[in-house]
Amino acid sequence: MAETPATAPAPKRWPYVIPLVAILALGGVFVKRLLDIETGAVDPKLLPTVLISTPIPDFDLQALPGRGQALSRNDLNGEVSLINVWGSWCVACAYEHPVLMEIAATGEVPIHGIAWRDEPAKSLGWLAKNGDPYTRVGQDPASKAAIALGVVAAPETFLVDKQGVIRYKQNGVITRADWEHKIRPLIAQLKK
Repeated sequence: MAETPATAPAPKRWPYVIPLVAILALGGVFVKRLLDIETGAVDPKLLPTVLISTPIPDFDLQALPGRGQALSRNDLNGEVSLINVWGSWCVACAYEHPVLMEIAATGEVPIHGIAWRDEPAKSLGWLAKNGDPYTRVGQDPASKAAIALGVVAAPETFLVDKQGVIRYKQNGVITRADWEHKIRPLIAQLKK
């Protein structure tokens, strides 16, 4: 009597469908984000910060050698000011610098600098070459102030009111449009 071969079980196809569904879902999320950026519903430069409407963190930074006064939290009380985190090593900072020079020339607001992870001689050389828009510059070689401020990458700029409260944070380069349409109107409002 001839033996009949055992029938093999039918292959299960569902394990192959799961990765396909996952890839399609991720692709859908990706396309939605791109459309949100394209329509202006989401600003890709926006990095939210919990520091808005809170007092600027305490810091006390030494001045650059031969550059005048140090920079501390207490120096910010009593006037609206900008705090710009920069470094001579920062390519984007060089791009932003002419706008900072223009802002400083208006005299509308003091700009204080935090030289982040920079050698003092390089910071001083960079300012001598490119111009110095800063009222005060503090050195932050160990990133203590940068960490307290939640700095992710230079340049970053904070708008601080007369009471030392952070009212705005600019991630990345300040453009002329940012100055005219965002920062300058906020400064005028805070000075009232």
